[in-house]
Amino acid sequence: MFTENPIKRKKTKKIWVGDVAIGGDAPIAVQSMTNTLTTDVAATVAQIKRIQDAGGDLVRVSVPTMEAAEAFKLIKQQTEIPLVADIHFDYRIALKVAEYGVDCLRINPGNIGREDRIRAVVDCARDKNIPIRIGVNGGSLEKDLQEKYGEPTAQALLESAMRHVDILDRLNFDQFKVSVKASDVFLAVDAYRLLSSQINNPLHLGITEAGGARTGAVKSAIGLGILLNEGIGDTLRISLAADPVEEIKVGFDILKSLRIRSRGINFIACPSCSRQEFDVIKTVNELEQRLEDVTTPMSVSIIGCVVNGPGEALASDIGLAGAQNKSGFYIEGERQKERIDNDKLVETLERQIRAQANKMDKNLRIKVTNAS
Repeated sequence: MFTENPIKRKKTKKIWVGDVAIGGDAPIAVQSMTNTLTTDVAATVAQIKRIQDAGGDLVRVSVPTMEAAEAFKLIKQQTEIPLVADIHFDYRIALKVAEYGVDCLRINPGNIGREDRIRAVVDCARDKNIPIRIGVNGGSLEKDLQEKYGEPTAQALLESAMRHVDILDRLNFDQFKVSVKASDVFLAVDAYRLLSSQINNPLHLGITEAGGARTGAVKSAIGLGILLNEGIGDTLRISLAADPVEEIKVGFDILKSLRIRSRGINFIACPSCSRQEFDVIKTVNELEQRLEDVTTPMSVSIIGCVVNGPGEALASDIGLAGAQNKSGFYIEGERQKERIDNDKLVETLERQIRAQANKMDKNLRIKVTNAS
């Protein structure tokens, strides 16, 4: 049972990355970045497809050389999801991937060099309807800003971002989004707040170089959670030293927790204690693995005893309240006459959850059809 967050999101300019809308009233897009060698076309294509299967809306691919640009051409031909090319400094690479059908350029115009090179990239992007992402990072600020501020600060990140924004404004190009990432949570939050007050273009959120799977997820949840709950942000990437698929999962978990966007199952589970009538942790872990393919937004509560079990079940699409030998089972808040054998929980729950997901999907299709 999904209830939207009442926080009003800032209305930004809507741009399009391929067929995915960013900003305006569009859902907050979740994206990741490949960590394969781009020149290894087969491995990169396989990873992109895994990211897409996990629910990713966009995928960024690093294109550091002309050889990588030629590989990008083949990658683009073999994938369907919109691709963002990550480029630094060399304007010729940007022009080449634009020729090959890139959906967005991640390139900072101020770092390209001469005016004619900047104009060449911007004119190409305009002609081919390719948006640009300006990406400012606390770890790679311009030397003069490092000297001016002494260390990365929110104001330094803002000043860097606005330099690039001003270039695009001067060239009458408004199809862009901006990020001001830092590895420090509070620095990133302050920088995004400042930037949000200065421009109306979409913001790409992220805590850069956040760390491993656990610490990175925590830092990202705190930083992005603060911003999203203030209505700031139009797309996000969770930067983890982990499989990119995990970045997509964490991104959707953050959005689900804030009741902003729901995809797949929201498992509600107790931490378990001596009252548990079955192995809660093992049951939930197995169900999460078995049901990763379910995309229907739904809530499933798995509680090990009758203290909190019935209450959580009443507010869930599927609920389980632990009891001796057989546990109470609920569908849409209604307790079912038959209980579930505790030694058959995983198999039975998987079957019931899939059936409920199919029912919910069917009801949604009927609702959409009737509305149209």
